[in-house]
Amino acid sequence: MPGERFREPIHALSLHDVIILTKPELPNAEKESANIRSRPISIIVPVLNEAVSVERFLQRLRERTGGAELIVVDGGSSDGTFDLAQDHCDRCVHATRGRAAQMNAGARAASGDTFWFLHADCEVPAGCLEQISDALRDLQVVGGFFRICIPSKRVVYRLTDSLAHYAGLLLRMRFGDHGFFCRRTAFEEIGGFPEVPLMEDAEFFCKLRRLGRIAIIPARLISSSRRYEKIGPWRLTLTYGLIALLYLLRVPIPVLAGIYRRTCAQVRV
Repeated sequence: MPGERFREPIHALSLHDVIILTKPELPNAEKESANIRSRPISIIVPVLNEAVSVERFLQRLRERTGGAELIVVDGGSSDGTFDLAQDHCDRCVHATRGRAAQMNAGARAASGDTFWFLHADCEVPAGCLEQISDALRDLQVVGGFFRICIPSKRVVYRLTDSLAHYAGLLLRMRFGDHGFFCRRTAFEEIGGFPEVPLMEDAEFFCKLRRLGRIAIIPARLISSSRRYEKIGPWRLTLTYGLIALLYLLRVPIPVLAGIYRRTCAQVRV
């Protein structure tokens, strides 16, 4: 949280890793297994009908995260997204439609010690894996998030990526477009993302911060404005603000999901 310092990350080898690294002349299948298990970070991306942009997104993501395991979780796309994504990730899996269910499925398929959950319309900053590892060197840190930037000069987007950031710190709330990352152990202790129709990210973040310290990476994720432009930037921004306020007032999540559907009339991914 504000004022917290980052310390250098520690990645402890498991007994399995020590055995794999010291055992000579492993068969090819075992060598491949060792290579996968040695990846400390698994990136999990839920997708739904992203055929227009998924290949470019994954190519750019791979350029900056070459040392990570990349898992794409398709929620039943009808436009060939699954087939297009397969050549650009380590694993592409099917899951029940819904962001929470898809991220949970990705975590079950992941082999890394750290999970990083990304939306399929963002651009990650250079050095992102090193920054996550640095934050997690402090063993009291259980996870964290990045700051975001929407690439537009319109005032409404500064409310989203700047003013909303400080409001989130004050209210101790954060949403998934900030690229949550966490230790596998923390994810498992929480029980993953709650499979609810809305606010699964806020619920997850609330549970995560109860486990330990949360790191804030100052580098910015570039977040696409496509949803804002489609629905209307002021309309969506105000809707998000209203829903966040009602969530803090403990309005039931199904009610919040109904408000979102009526106001924005758009299916979430």
